[in-house]
Amino acid sequence: MRRQQVSHFPSHLPYDARMRLLLVEDDARIARFVAKGLREQAYAVDVAGTGDDALYQAAVNTYDLVILDVMIPGRDGFAVCRELRTSGQRMPILMLTARDAVEDRIAGLDRGADDYLTKPFEFRELLARLRALLRRSGELRPEKIAVADLVLDTGAQSATRAGRHITLTTKEYALLEYLARNAGRVVGRAEIAEHVWDETFDPFSNLIEVYINRVRRKIDAESAKPLVHTRRGAGYVLGTASDLTGGDAGEESMPPRQRPRTTSPPRKSHA
Repeated sequence: MRRQQVSHFPSHLPYDARMRLLLVEDDARIARFVAKGLREQAYAVDVAGTGDDALYQAAVNTYDLVILDVMIPGRDGFAVCRELRTSGQRMPILMLTARDAVEDRIAGLDRGADDYLTKPFEFRELLARLRALLRRSGELRPEKIAVADLVLDTGAQSATRAGRHITLTTKEYALLEYLARNAGRVVGRAEIAEHVWDETFDPFSNLIEVYINRVRRKIDAESAKPLVHTRRGAGYVLGTASDLTGGDAGEESMPPRQRPRTTSPPRKSHA
């Protein structure tokens, strides 16, 4: 009999599914623990183990928040924080340290850190500090998002349509919430990959299309008015037909049972 996996991380906590975080931690055990917990909260997480790796990741990717350990190989957390600020990076930075000296906290804050957390720490406290930083930066979103008769509860990570509960996986929910936060606007594949997936995403795969189709089937299956629309060559948009601007969404916006059948023209007989 297959054992059911049990999560040791808290559930039903408010978060922002569009967040992509950079976790800079050289202790592999701690990095795995923290990254796993954040991903269970639907954050997209990239992990760097050295200061140079962290600066490279921040240079080639867009992050909404950085969790930065002080004692890392190469350039330490203080130097990385200073370099990020010098290069114009303005995302919130939460520093982690095993040292509780006042001088260390002052050094980190003076170099541009926004908050400090001392190891060992409770994972719930880490989440709370992340939420506080997001509130300060204006990134925390409302607890509920409504698009037509679709309602998302960001705290419970759940969705209903016309009162019907929709069962979604963590990644399906993260994708749906990102579309809902950008309702009425076309969102391209690159933008979805940047905010919903992490660095392990293969840009040449059809994973986004697969998840879009899964979400479309789940929320549009029992409704005469589809909400998930495909703009050919541009991306995807969430909303009712009357909310959309800029042309037809294309027949891919229709649930499978509503797509028009195409018939081949009759062949001419040469007999």
